[in-house]
Amino acid sequence: MNSSKSPGLAGFGVLKNTTCHTEKKISVFFSIIFMTVGILSNSLAIVILMKAYQRFRQKSKASFLLLASGLVVTDLFGHLINGAIAVFVYASDKDWIRFNQSNILCSVFGICMVFFGLCPLFLGSVMAVERCIGVTKPIFHSTKMTSRHVKMMLTMVCLFAVLIALLPILRFRAYQIQASRTWCFYKTEHVEDWEDRFYLLLFSCLGFLALAISFLCNAVTGITLLRVKFKSQQRQGRSHHFEMIIQLLAIMCVSCICWSPFLVAMARIGLREGRSEDACETLLFALRMATWNQILDPWVYILLRKAVLRNLCKITSGCCGVHVINLHMWELSSIKNSLKVAAISESPGSSKQINLQPLSSMGR
Repeated sequence: MNSSKSPGLAGFGVLKNTTCHTEKKISVFFSIIFMTVGILSNSLAIVILMKAYQRFRQKSKASFLLLASGLVVTDLFGHLINGAIAVFVYASDKDWIRFNQSNILCSVFGICMVFFGLCPLFLGSVMAVERCIGVTKPIFHSTKMTSRHVKMMLTMVCLFAVLIALLPILRFRAYQIQASRTWCFYKTEHVEDWEDRFYLLLFSCLGFLALAISFLCNAVTGITLLRVKFKSQQRQGRSHHFEMIIQLLAIMCVSCICWSPFLVAMARIGLREGRSEDACETLLFALRMATWNQILDPWVYILLRKAVLRNLCKITSGCCGVHVINLHMWELSSIKNSLKVAAISESPGSSKQINLQPLSSMGR
């Protein structure tokens, strides 16, 4: 199957000497289980987020809920599309020559793998940036981060991910069937051309950049919240802020754990010539780890809600006999608290007895 003889079979050269095999029945079973669990989990998370969006109309949380809904919807379609193609490939005994003569299915599979891989990472970093702005610049956030702007950000992120996924097609570079014959991606076998290396390194660098942005913004947000709480010397916090920060930290940890093996593997292949003997098994393991990210993401919103956290605090307090911060006291809105702190910190020392009643009305 020499790929140089037929452009339509460009991805089949890897099928000759495949050294990585998967058990068909087990693989089909696990693919169906993963797809079903992912679809059900993301569907449940979408229902929870939509109810929360209808209940909380405050801008500081509405924008976060819109971005979170976009992330969960992306994960849902990722499981639905990629899972359906993977099940079809396994059910067809991975006979790509029979059902992929024109290489269309492989191209679609590769585009979806890149898009549904990068888009959740981008959305996670955008959510972290949005929360950082909401905490550090609350007035700017309340006036500029409207629902229309958030929807534009979602659209731009999706379009950028689509552009990255279509880049090989626009450059007339076909996506390749991988050595396990179960999925399609950039060329990872005997990578010698600079352009093939560029795609692998671009995917890896963008993924690591998104994770780095999330880590930096979440760190700034957490430190700012703690400083504001200590400076205001109040027991009241901001329940929705702390709830969202906990969710963002969980998303970031899940993304780092699940995606790091795959991103590292792509970077190593892009920086080296050829491949090691265990590259196929390594890639399969890294790919399955990345798939778990789309399964675990919705459970962050299902489990790490304020109602669940409140019950966990009660259970912890009852079992350990220690006093835990009462989440019922996190009631003040972010704008009102931030304006109070700003007024206290910016007023002269002789006039710190400031009347905060107008600020309270502004916060409402």
